Amino acid sequence: MVAMTYRDALKQALRDAMTEDDSVVVIGEEVGRYGGAYGVTKGLYEEFGADRMIDTPISEPAIVGAAVGAAMAGMRPVAELMYVDFIGMTMDQLGNQAAKIRYMFGGQIGVPMVLRTQGGTGRSAGAQHSQSLEAYVMHTPGLRLVMPATVADAYHLLRQALRQPDPVVFIEHKALYTLKEDVDLAAPVPGWGQAAVRRTGDDLVIVTYSRQVHHAMAAADALSAQGIEATVIDLRCLNPLDFDTVRAEVERIGRVMVLSEGVMTAGVGAELSARIHEECFDFLHEPVIRLCGEDIPISVSVELEKHSVPTTELVRSMAERLVGRHRGRAA
Repeated sequence: MVAMTYRDALKQALRDAMTEDDSVVVIGEEVGRYGGAYGVTKGLYEEFGADRMIDTPISEPAIVGAAVGAAMAGMRPVAELMYVDFIGMTMDQLGNQAAKIRYMFGGQIGVPMVLRTQGGTGRSAGAQHSQSLEAYVMHTPGLRLVMPATVADAYHLLRQALRQPDPVVFIEHKALYTLKEDVDLAAPVPGWGQAAVRRTGDDLVIVTYSRQVHHAMAAADALSAQGIEATVIDLRCLNPLDFDTVRAEVERIGRVMVLSEGVMTAGVGAELSARIHEECFDFLHEPVIRLCGEDIPISVSVELEKHSVPTTELVRSMAERLVGRHRGRAA
């Protein structure tokens, strides 16, 4: 077991992959000498040199376009965008090219690249640097999507992403980089796209991912003191989506909360809620509750930012209401 931060786990995953495979290169703004906007690549330039830690101009379309071409030519590039907010600038390269190449060439060629970026709130970075745009990626066929919540998953899922034959978007949460946990780097790796049941209870199931896993776990601990036991599912990946794990827990419990930092309208929470209603309707005791980000630009104000997305207190309060309604009817 090794104690490390989320940031260092990502760095170790890159180091191990680059040591094992000379075709792995990192491309992005300030990923080389500076060490990355969030310090993830610090020190790798000295280990692997400028030919493999490639600093680029400030041009997100050029970064992703270069990665697509390199992947098609036999490399395994890791492109880095400083903020997921800029992914819209790359949607021709990412959504029209990387995601579609295998289909357009009849499976003869793929694009084995990873796009690392970060999103979410927590640093008062304002409306243009604090969004959760995973629904953009989830809506694009051909792209895989990973959003790790734990230090161990930051390491193991990035290692797995770098073994995939097709493009993977790997979104890190900016508020998790300093999270520190003990990690077993040699632990058996979970199946690609397999969700994790982080906690088990019989009163409700909370389905979530990324930083909201930590809000869900903290709320579940507080609820337990009140006699309410929650199951918490960490999806880990949104594509591929492990709906089998979700279905099993929903059918067992029948009360569901879907938790996402992305906005409410047309977001990941909406997709999960719709699918649960369609496939698990006969097992639901009442409608699924969605807790998501507000449909507003994120404020730079600390307090306004904090309350524009679900908090531990909100999760706890809504869970109390959901289970309380059930217990009130039973009484």
